[in-house]
Amino acid sequence: MTPYQRLADLGLTLPPAPKPVATYVPCVQEGNLLFLSGQGPREADGRLRTGKVGAEVGVERAYDDARLTGLNLLAVMHEALGDLGRVRRVVKLLGMVNAVPEFGEHPKVINGCSDLFVAVFGDAGCHARSAVGFGSLPDNITVEIEAIVAVD
Repeated sequence: MTPYQRLADLGLTLPPAPKPVATYVPCVQEGNLLFLSGQGPREADGRLRTGKVGAEVGVERAYDDARLTGLNLLAVMHEALGDLGRVRRVVKLLGMVNAVPEFGEHPKVINGCSDLFVAVFGDAGCHARSAVGFGSLPDNITVEIEAIVAVD
């Protein structure tokens, strides 16, 4: 199965790749590595999912936000590579959670993105990862995730 067939089986379609909101590019390819800038939970219509995890946002919604962020990362990969089939392996994720100081379930939140990547790429979606808490994120988004991907 292709990554696109797996997305369809999950009932998902790729949104347009989000455009940068400041002075940076969505990704940089160096050799066979694609470095993806941090993305957030942006809906296809441009709306952002916002809030502080552990206060007004619970783990389940934050998980969904991380999954949406993963979908946006896939859109950036598709735009950069022309075909998600060129992804050889997801190497590393850095997941940042906009959380209250007492919050400690960052890994459960970022699993939303990790689980999506494994579902779309199979074993090639298994990756190294960091999941950490931040006192704030741009525009008060709930999560931001960046990725490093090996490509053919």
